[in-house]
Amino acid sequence: MDHVPGDTSPDPATPADLPDVAPQLRALRRRRGLTLEAAAQRAGLSPAHLSRLETGNRQPSLPMLLGLARVYGTTVSELLGEALPERDPVVRAGRSEPVEADGWIYRQVGGAGRALQCLRVHVPHATRADIVRVHPGEEWIHVLEGRVRLALGEAVHVLDPGDSAHFDSLTPHRIGAATPGGAELLFVHTLMQSPAAELCLGDGTPHRR
Repeated sequence: MDHVPGDTSPDPATPADLPDVAPQLRALRRRRGLTLEAAAQRAGLSPAHLSRLETGNRQPSLPMLLGLARVYGTTVSELLGEALPERDPVVRAGRSEPVEADGWIYRQVGGAGRALQCLRVHVPHATRADIVRVHPGEEWIHVLEGRVRLALGEAVHVLDPGDSAHFDSLTPHRIGAATPGGAELLFVHTLMQSPAAELCLGDGTPHRR
């Protein structure tokens, strides 16, 4: 929620020692080629509130930083100007908590902040209400369990366990399980370097299970 003009009370969940992130927020938005209005809409803020964040007149809360990092395809550490630690090339089983968005349940199985985002995904049963996606980048899926219905443009493919698909995600596409109990797949996509840096999962707000 935006604060009323003149309100100088701190945002909730904002650390007192948060560094000045205003220049970095403005630079990242411009680097992504986003207008103030477009970036604010994607982050769930008003343009006026985002403008205040970029000029240093308001400090962002941690949820805001998470949302803006997702919009700009970066990390909260980069927003805060922190030096990134050396990346561990190994992702251990059990380190990633499952996250749910509109029935999709996914786990990170790749490193954070990479150009490729690697996920293990439980896909719910396909319905006519499933959203058709179009965005820059490429996607690769590999079916582990169950059957997957993949609509690419006008073509519909049914993938069995062991089958894979690799496609340009500017092609309108829709993914859903062809089995009532859902399906498990590996999902790799290249959204992290795109201005449309969003997970191609569900249409709601992801939340921890």
